[in-house]
Amino acid sequence: MKQKFHYATVTEAIDELKKQGFSLDLNLKETHFVAGEQQYPADEFEIVDLYRYEGASDPGDEATVYALASPAGVKGIFVSGYGISTDEASEETLKQLHYKYHQGQA
Repeated sequence: MKQKFHYATVTEAIDELKKQGFSLDLNLKETHFVAGEQQYPADEFEIVDLYRYEGASDPGDEATVYALASPAGVKGIFVSGYGISTDEASEETLKQLHYKYHQGQA
């Protein structure tokens, strides 16, 4: 996996991505991303880049920061913590996004 940048912390990654136009704070609800009152079908998005962070001593500090974009020009950030329970539909949606991302890397 090739990353364009590496940021030391989750906060730094989010701040820098916002400067690059990834302005929406996205949450995943089953098969849709939600930002405020807006809903976006998750399958319309592609992972532009992602950054993984592992807590040195606390597994609760582990997270993945996703930079996401749609062909319509919608750009946002989704942060997923490891070990956080999610519904099966959300988990499957995330797997599909990862699959598309890895296909684009080949």
